[in-house]
Amino acid sequence: MGRPVKKYIVCLLLLTLVLSPKAKVSAESESYTYTYEYFGYQLESPDAYTPQAQLLGSQLGIGDFNNPKSLFVRDNYLYIVDTGNNRIVVVNKYFELVQVIDKVFINGQESTFLNPSDVFVDKKGELYICDTDNNRVLHTDKDLNVIKTYVKPDDPTVLGETNFAPLKCVGDSSGRLFVLAANVNQGFMEYDKEGNFTNFTGANPVKATFFQALVKRLMTKEQRERMIQFVPTEYSNLAIDKDDFLYATMTTFTPGQLANKTVYPVRMLNSIGADILVRNGYEPPIGDIQWGSGGDISGPSRFEDVVPMENDTYFCLDRNRGRIFGYDFQGNLLFAFGGVGNKLGYFQYPISIESMGTDLFVLDNRSLSVTRFTLTEYGNYIYKGLELYKEGRYDESADYWRKALRLNGNYDLAYIGIGRALLRQGEYKEAMKYFKSKRDVNNYSKAFAEYRQEWVEENIKYLLLGGAALIVIPLIISKIRKMVKGGAAKYEHNGREF
Repeated sequence: MGRPVKKYIVCLLLLTLVLSPKAKVSAESESYTYTYEYFGYQLESPDAYTPQAQLLGSQLGIGDFNNPKSLFVRDNYLYIVDTGNNRIVVVNKYFELVQVIDKVFINGQESTFLNPSDVFVDKKGELYICDTDNNRVLHTDKDLNVIKTYVKPDDPTVLGETNFAPLKCVGDSSGRLFVLAANVNQGFMEYDKEGNFTNFTGANPVKATFFQALVKRLMTKEQRERMIQFVPTEYSNLAIDKDDFLYATMTTFTPGQLANKTVYPVRMLNSIGADILVRNGYEPPIGDIQWGSGGDISGPSRFEDVVPMENDTYFCLDRNRGRIFGYDFQGNLLFAFGGVGNKLGYFQYPISIESMGTDLFVLDNRSLSVTRFTLTEYGNYIYKGLELYKEGRYDESADYWRKALRLNGNYDLAYIGIGRALLRQGEYKEAMKYFKSKRDVNNYSKAFAEYRQEWVEENIKYLLLGGAALIVIPLIISKIRKMVKGGAAKYEHNGREF
């Protein structure tokens, strides 16, 4: 074998050895936890949450869950709506069985469920159960005695021929109930504390394209009525926070609408139904910024559910790629984690998310399981940084962001968090450096405005003196010139020379 051939083979083998590990890493390198930086590139991150346990119905001795649809947490109890088994299973935070609710009592008589899809429990322990195929929402006391029943409004202009099929519900502190109903696209149905329908709230207007508007004009009246009748439910879920603000998610949009920002997958609604969610992050809260395709998965994230936390963060559950996205009160992505798979911490079809303290619970409709996630040291630093900032303890907040940076030097939000703390402390120039390093134009503008104001206040006397000098000095010079000219004219008049 010739020498050149040997060299060629050796080089080929070395190239294979070098590239093979990289090819493997490339195939498996997608991090479980990640964030995005300013230019939209995904950055690997330490885990903020780790999966701790998974619950199956069979572990409780009550048989497998069947088509479970929803979770709800009140105090330290987790309510699992086991739709296919027509029951609600209650467990504690250790996944120990507490109660199975499969009936209620109406005037002392038992009444069972038919495909219930959601439950809400208020602070008094009273339940609101979406008994979907029985076309009612049941309000019961702790002992499951029905207090009132919410049904289809009598007014024919409200739902027309559409059946009242409640899918989700939440209640606020004043006793109002908000219901997401199937085949209703006017928003959430609002009931007063007496159980009377009052109005729709939070409607998300859909902008028709020119082609859609043209087609609709060419339709007959009967065709238009049928088209309206079969409009899909606009929202996919709703939740309520400690301040009675509604959070709503939607999945019915096109990638084009998302890219053009004509639709938002998660909204925060005030008392009059207006969207007040803050979106000051690099991108609005939309889940993944890059939409790579693989297998049956393509397109943008689809938020099936949302849970607001006590510290004003919120988590959105993406059913498309099985991921959880956490956002702060400014709409910045804290971190994302999860994926599609069969291992602990991965999902097949996640459908509901809830929180108990800092723990997160996710219901998988396909694997018929509930997974509990707990906060890591890194995640705790992030939470502490946010909480202390909200409490006005800016020095301590910055300290926790620095701790997070030691574990993840690429974490943009830690730099921004330190900058926000410095801004609140009046260290405007220093804050500007942190904001500039991460291209946070919004906060940089705030810091710059404050720094400019501070500089003006500190230098006002010099500015005034300088301004006065600009006015007075020319006057003095002008006066001197006049005096000089006047003196010269006098000497010439007397015929004297020097």
